[in-house]
Amino acid sequence: MADTHNVTEFIFLGLSPNLEVQRVCFVVFLLLYTAIVLRNFLIVLTVMTSRSLASPMYFFLSCLFVEICSSTTAPKLISDLLAERKAISLWGCMTHLFFIHFFGGTEIFLLTVMAYDRYVAICKPLNYTTIMNQQVCAVLVGIAWLGGFVHSFAQIFLIFHLHFCDPNVINHYFCDLLPLLKLACSDIFLIGLLMVANGGTLSVISFVVLLASYVVILLHLRTRSSEEWRKVLSTCGSRITVVILFFGSCIFIYVRPSTTLSVDKMVAVFYTVITPLLNPIIYSLRNAEVKKAMKKLWIRTMKLDEK
Repeated sequence: MADTHNVTEFIFLGLSPNLEVQRVCFVVFLLLYTAIVLRNFLIVLTVMTSRSLASPMYFFLSCLFVEICSSTTAPKLISDLLAERKAISLWGCMTHLFFIHFFGGTEIFLLTVMAYDRYVAICKPLNYTTIMNQQVCAVLVGIAWLGGFVHSFAQIFLIFHLHFCDPNVINHYFCDLLPLLKLACSDIFLIGLLMVANGGTLSVISFVVLLASYVVILLHLRTRSSEEWRKVLSTCGSRITVVILFFGSCIFIYVRPSTTLSVDKMVAVFYTVITPLLNPIIYSLRNAEVKKAMKKLWIRTMKLDEK
């Protein structure tokens, strides 16, 4: 593993060179990120304090939202929008890259686990509590986090085989694989293929599994009443939309040769900012049980304040 590099820091070009655009983006993304953190915190708190939400589905949701709030990409993007010099050290970049893929990989595995949970709940309702017991749920979440770690470690291991040369300017707003490969002054063909095999394969396989699970669920419910069918179709349809946005952008970025495109930065916004914002709305805030539990939590809080 290489331990010397010609470059000690990288300079980000950011989302846009226009100062006015940067200021507008700062306000917009700060509001969006604040909304993401507050919504996810509220949902996790509601799940933890409500007995009616003591089911595997809400346990997985709380794990997903904790993982999303831990993401390092949005805070870095927001802070750099007002910075004159958007710089990061080599080791800071490697650390940032590790956590991006660690949390991203974990999110992919958690979404797959959640789809499996819905499949068991709808297609095998009589055996649901037996199959998805507490031990199984804990193991599945542990596997998701371990899978994210292994995925990210593999990417970092490959990056450390590269030497980076001047210019040290990254045409992006965070450290990612393809922009870094573009700065490498060593042969990247094999490493690029291995990175695509790692990140691209994970994205494609998980995407296919998720879509297949929702198709199986819809086919299983095709004989139900029209009202129940519309309800399930509405729920699955919104979730499939988020899945397509998230995995579509990931597949576009990571399932292709080691080249960068001008639209990469805008596509990356979808899986770093947009889908984390949509996840609480799609998976929880449209859910009647969650709304009811939030209302009860609010009433309890108001009563405590009055005392």
